[in-house]
Amino acid sequence: MAFYFVQFLTGLASAASLFLVASGLSIIFGVTRIVNFAHGAFYMLGAYVAFTLTERLSGTFGFWGGIVVAALVVAAIGVLVEMVLLRRIYHAPELFQLLATFGLTLMVEDLVVLIWGPDDLLGRRAPGFKGAVDFFGQNIPSYDLFLIALGPIVLGALWLLFQRTRWGILVRAATQDRDMVAALGVNQKWLFTSVFAVGVFLAALGGALQIPRDAVHHAMDLRIIVEVFVVVVIGGLGSILGAFVAAVLVSELNAFGILIFPTISLILVFLVMAVVLVVRPWGLFGKKEAPARRTPGLTVIPWRPLSSVERLASLVALALAAMLPFIAGNYALTVGAEIAIFVIFAASLHFLMAVGGLASFGHAAYFGLGAYGVAFLAKMAGLPMIVCLLLGPLLGAAGAAVFGAFAVQLSGVYFAMLTLAFAQIVWSIAFQWVAVTGGDNGILGLWPEKWAASPSHFYWLALGVSALVVGALRLITFSPFGYALRAMRDSPLRSEAIGLNGKRIQWTAFIVAGTTAGIGGALFAYLKGSVFPDNMGISLSVDALVMVLLGGVETVPGAIFGAIVYKALNIWLVSKTDWSKLVLGIFIVLIVVAFPKGIVGVVESVMHRRRATAHKAPSLSAKMEGAQ
Repeated sequence: MAFYFVQFLTGLASAASLFLVASGLSIIFGVTRIVNFAHGAFYMLGAYVAFTLTERLSGTFGFWGGIVVAALVVAAIGVLVEMVLLRRIYHAPELFQLLATFGLTLMVEDLVVLIWGPDDLLGRRAPGFKGAVDFFGQNIPSYDLFLIALGPIVLGALWLLFQRTRWGILVRAATQDRDMVAALGVNQKWLFTSVFAVGVFLAALGGALQIPRDAVHHAMDLRIIVEVFVVVVIGGLGSILGAFVAAVLVSELNAFGILIFPTISLILVFLVMAVVLVVRPWGLFGKKEAPARRTPGLTVIPWRPLSSVERLASLVALALAAMLPFIAGNYALTVGAEIAIFVIFAASLHFLMAVGGLASFGHAAYFGLGAYGVAFLAKMAGLPMIVCLLLGPLLGAAGAAVFGAFAVQLSGVYFAMLTLAFAQIVWSIAFQWVAVTGGDNGILGLWPEKWAASPSHFYWLALGVSALVVGALRLITFSPFGYALRAMRDSPLRSEAIGLNGKRIQWTAFIVAGTTAGIGGALFAYLKGSVFPDNMGISLSVDALVMVLLGGVETVPGAIFGAIVYKALNIWLVSKTDWSKLVLGIFIVLIVVAFPKGIVGVVESVMHRRRATAHKAPSLSAKMEGAQ
């Protein structure tokens, strides 16, 4: 019994740090409506800066002063980021803000390695809290007891800040109605900046306080950001009390899950998150979110089928791509096949986002399920490659059918987070069900048969399947079903009023997107010769989002160009520099700032303006001739 009590206290200690980071993210989202993917990077920076300061400064005052100063330094960096970058994109679609903060995360990951090195750093023990306290024969670190006390203290301080100060009242008002706050004469820019500073300070403080407990390393950001997203969604976005309760819940699940349910310990948190979102879509303490400022996929320039010239140009481009084996080596063909596969993956997510207006944060789940479907059929059933490629993606379709039935009941960021929860559940099963999936060792030996074994033949296979999938998705986009799906995206109430079954239409679109992602995963399994849980990890889902947003979510062919540019640049940078994440992050941020509509979106806007100018010019000449 004493052991379980100590385990409970350990969970509370972890909850304190998690609450600090989650409350910061919740505050930032509540006011600015930015889903700040870089929040984990600020947490990591807080830990690194605190390590440096506490090592340089001696004594009790030096340690605790270093913790606070580190949080203030990172908060100042956050203010600079908000003023230089985020202010420029507050009116951009919210997913582009996610893309920008993801670019920041990539940059910070390489910068900390450049400054502090790749090795783990072990911080010194906290002065005054170096010992342990005996609880019924079990020892618990005194520093953990300090963290347990700190959590409620920070919660109380935040409550006073938001309930008893003028600044807090303005922040709460901005959370409810930003336009009204602006109409009352409040300077929104500085209000947003101050909120961002407070949120980053809390994240950095949470990271700094971890150095006596954990090693400081350059993967801290991704490890914490997933748990933080889970906490703020379970608690309710914008709710500080919800973040506190959810942090305790998640930390205790982590503490006891490994003891009580060791085989599903990684799934528990995401199962709880999924159940909460299904039962209470806005979290335990959240409120129904306001409509998004802009629906993903809502275009200014109307979509239209390809003209005869554009169809011919597409066929010429496909023919030129098919000639690559005659002029390139095996490495280039392997890279080309991988790019073609990721075109399928990006196109499937783009269809869901652009046509359906549904932004999934866990789309890699169906890519990975397609890969595992091939692996099960090939290794366990011994079926030939062509049969595996035809049937393997059906596992992705089945996953999309099950998860989509629940996900389409939600909208906005809650839809996105539920898709993330389902993806993490699938990843956790693949990681822990070693007897079937091989766990972290994966399933090996999935090589193509002779007819597709050479790099040139497999490249042609990937290119041909990619062309067929993209063509099929385009036909669906301009079919009656596609028009009905876009109607639901743009005006759900009006669409349902004319008799459209919106949820069924969106669910069908979810299955289509999951199936096509599974096709990409099936090919990817044969390209790599193996399948691992990382094939459905969160990083791959983020890669798909980046490809779509980079190409242009408000365009029909954006995913194709986004996948080609992002994947080719990524592979090239990895082979040319040790700082590929830094360069790629800078590139992504520049694209978001300079081309907020994406690469294809900018090109289409320029062409649309030129056509409009060309139409106006003759009429202007006619008017001048008439006047003469």
